Amino acid sequence: MADPERSSGRLVTGVAWAVLLLGLWLWGREVTDVRPGASAPTTGDVAAVGRPADADLPPAATPLTSALPQRIDIPELGVQAPVVARGLDAEGGIDPPPFDQAGVVGWYAAGAKPGAKGTALMVGHVDTETRPAVFYKLSTMRAGETIRVVRDDGRVAEFTVDQVEVVQRADFDARQAYGTRQADRAELRLITCGGTFDRASRSYTANVIVSAYLTGRT
Repeated sequence: MADPERSSGRLVTGVAWAVLLLGLWLWGREVTDVRPGASAPTTGDVAAVGRPADADLPPAATPLTSALPQRIDIPELGVQAPVVARGLDAEGGIDPPPFDQAGVVGWYAAGAKPGAKGTALMVGHVDTETRPAVFYKLSTMRAGETIRVVRDDGRVAEFTVDQVEVVQRADFDARQAYGTRQADRAELRLITCGGTFDRASRSYTANVIVSAYLTGRT
């Protein structure tokens, strides 16, 4: 049976984020709204938590042609999840997969395709009322780790993580969070809920944003 307080908190959280994300959508339509589950495993602030100063990262690979994503693999997290195209909801945020598909990752289909030039956005739940979801361990990623996206052209786009951030709502910057970091690169953002669940306001305090860029293909 669902906890009424948590269910109510989820609704209020969605509304609060929708107000913010509607403004981001009007800025560039490259936004996401992740409606979180019962709890969030991550705390932190706007500073990068996964980018050591001495990280030795590979050079960017030439972007691929456009193709649809089918699956995302994150070896360090043990994640192998199907990817589904998602649009915008009534409030202007990306409509994530429903909670009964907590193991599925949503891709913003109106944005860039993973592996092609630009920034592809993917969202996933951190948990549900009863169990961890697909991006539960997302905040534990570190620079240099690998994300693979299997595409419908038979290719696998391989991305290298270069930054992991826990961005507090008060410090949120749409261009920094969702904009392309370097021109002519194929970039990827994985986004879920983070921070802590504030029972007083019945909302989460932050988002976890993992940034990666294309470094290989198979």
